[in-house]
Amino acid sequence: MRRVSLFAIATLGSMFLGQTVLANDMNIVAEPGHPSLQAFRLPDTPPAPANNAPTPARVELGKKLFFDPRLSGNGTISCATCHNPTLGWSDGLPKGIGINGSALPRATPTVINAAYNHIQMWDGRKRDLEDQAMGPMEADKEMNADIDAVIRWLNENDGYRQLFARAYPGEPIDTDTLSRAIASFERTVISKDSPFDRWSRGDRRAMTEQQVRGFRLFIGKAECVKCHSGPNFTDDGFHNVGLASFGDPEPDAGRYKQVPLRLMKGAFKTPTLRDVTRTAPYFHDGSAATLEEVVRHYNKGGEVKTNLDPNIRPLNLTDEEVADLVAFMEALTSPFIEVALPELPR
Repeated sequence: MRRVSLFAIATLGSMFLGQTVLANDMNIVAEPGHPSLQAFRLPDTPPAPANNAPTPARVELGKKLFFDPRLSGNGTISCATCHNPTLGWSDGLPKGIGINGSALPRATPTVINAAYNHIQMWDGRKRDLEDQAMGPMEADKEMNADIDAVIRWLNENDGYRQLFARAYPGEPIDTDTLSRAIASFERTVISKDSPFDRWSRGDRRAMTEQQVRGFRLFIGKAECVKCHSGPNFTDDGFHNVGLASFGDPEPDAGRYKQVPLRLMKGAFKTPTLRDVTRTAPYFHDGSAATLEEVVRHYNKGGEVKTNLDPNIRPLNLTDEEVADLVAFMEALTSPFIEVALPELPR
């Protein structure tokens, strides 16, 4: 078997080719400051569309809109209700809860580093943050907004009119500028200063010995890097990982609804592992309460084998190795940044 560099792993992982690091490569790449670790370093700023370059005015407007429940149908739910900064920019629930207590079919994805995603939502039905921003507002079980009424209200509100004029001068207040403003704020929700990041830049004391062992397992024996690759620890791909819920009488079809290919049945987007300690419970169905449960699920090769992704197979990890992997994932969490609630226009 030929040697594969960590740079190649990150690239090939995103293409679903499933290469992995050789055992005798690990001591080379798993060293603080090693050049190959640049494959896990995020760009200084996340990408943004040409018509929505970040500005303070756009971020300020987007933040107010993100926290404003008046964008919902009954004025009780904001984006921040389900994407709570104190709950890992999610809601801490196995399945989301929408307007009037409506039960939602999937766990609420985190906003953390969504700016670096190449595609959005568990099933990939939205292209980017701008495309995604309107989805919850329009969904009848989420925010159930009357979009025309929301746009009329924003145009009639003196405070918001001034904010939109500063953020998007000469442009109308419509669904386009509304979604672009929210996306601008979401692009500020970034995690990239974790113990692992500091260790990868050369700080030997940033990670414990156990966490370093976990990283070696992550890129080696445990093969996590096949899907959790690159700077955001995701290949932005879709995989059926053999969750028990896929054995339900009417399982969630996942990506199959957008891409009706057999291998996409029950396949869901690989989530980022950055700040993963804050985003429990895990998987699209919220079925794993802890990171240890997640690792043990993969260690046994999944639950339901129907249409299982070929990368999912028993790993034969020891209890110590499971603990080491969990310790490494804990090292992917950056310091918590307090978010002050904005003052909303009256």
